[in-house]
Amino acid sequence: QVQLVESGGGLVQPGGSLRLSCAASGSIFGISVMGWYRQAPGKPRELVAAITSDSVTNYADSVKGRFTISRDSAKNTLYLQANSLKPEDTAVYYCNVAGRTLARVSYNYWGQGTQVTVSS
Repeated sequence: QVQLVESGGGLVQPGGSLRLSCAASGSIFGISVMGWYRQAPGKPRELVAAITSDSVTNYADSVKGRFTISRDSAKNTLYLQANSLKPEDTAVYYCNVAGRTLARVSYNYWGQGTQVTVSS
């Protein structure tokens, strides 16, 4: 059974950096896109960054130039390098993996989330 586990969150001051990781418990076949979402209290979950199977990336306007998404397929791990952090980046960050199985069935996996708090 596939499990995604996020790590790397924590408390940082404005202007600081964090590197978030998302590790899969096992190999996942047929990935179409992997992404990072975040959700702050009282706000809807929003897409932060995504990377497709052919390495095309997409970022929310609010994080462009500050965040970088990447992956290491050999380690089954997704990363988010977050620089120049702002208080408005405070949220729980979730890893997402979506794709289709050999049986053409779509799947959508989520991690448990990791807390990022940006405060002085």
